[in-house]
Amino acid sequence: MGRLIVQEFVSLDGFAADADNRFAFIDTDSVPTVELDRDTLEGLASVDAIVLGAATYRMFAQYWPTAASAAELLAPRINELPKFVVSRRLDVAPWGGFADATVISDDAGDAIRRLKGEVAGDLMLWGSLTLLERLVDDDLVDVLRLVVVPAVLGAGRSVFPPTFAGTRLVLERAAVFDAQLVAVEYSIAH
Repeated sequence: MGRLIVQEFVSLDGFAADADNRFAFIDTDSVPTVELDRDTLEGLASVDAIVLGAATYRMFAQYWPTAASAAELLAPRINELPKFVVSRRLDVAPWGGFADATVISDDAGDAIRRLKGEVAGDLMLWGSLTLLERLVDDDLVDVLRLVVVPAVLGAGRSVFPPTFAGTRLVLERAAVFDAQLVAVEYSIAH
């Protein structure tokens, strides 16, 4: 059975989205990500599927399967992996010239439990804060990887839903990338 790995970008003060629920603080034009991308690509070796909420799917689908991402180190791996989009509103989830993502419209927790049993390797969830909250509630997150961006927002949406309080985390790894980004990876005690 694979693990559900969650990767979130967070500000120094712990927010994964600003007060308008946007991710503008993640400015890859001014903060390089070359080393982080290499590390992420290595981590994707154990991943056999990507899971996204509908809003993150839309952001990803506008970039990754397009010519704009052609020079990106992560693009080939992201584009080749099977993708699952949890949404009650989407009927289809096209992925450019690649295989469409599979839309999951039933209960998110049940679907992820099923995928964890069916997919040989790990599942990777990026962003998708609403979906993350549901999966935390169902105790399905196995690894939490936070990439801390050198920005202070002052307010916004926390990466941690209220039900995460009291969760025991075990630090597995910490690293600095591109002299500005700090990644910390925790396993979650179930």
